[in-house]
Amino acid sequence: MSNKPELDELLNDKFMTATKFSMEIEEIVRSNHGGLNYIEAVIVYCEQNDIELDSVSKLISKPLKEKIRVDAQQMNFMKKTSRAKLPI
Repeated sequence: MSNKPELDELLNDKFMTATKFSMEIEEIVRSNHGGLNYIEAVIVYCEQNDIELDSVSKLISKPLKEKIRVDAQQMNFMKKTSRAKLPI
């Protein structure tokens, strides 16, 4: 009998995955009722968990990256073009 589900659950508890990171960020945004955007939520998460911002780029999923891109465009951090690329 395989312990794969138990091993997967243990690994997910011990290590951050892109899916888990995205869920955490979504929860921060939801719990602040629109008071935080996705960029701010990533910063809050990193501060709360004592994580360097530079180290989370690999944890940002494509959907989360798109939401961050939209926030960056709205705040004029980057041009509003379809070719704009985030440096993460």
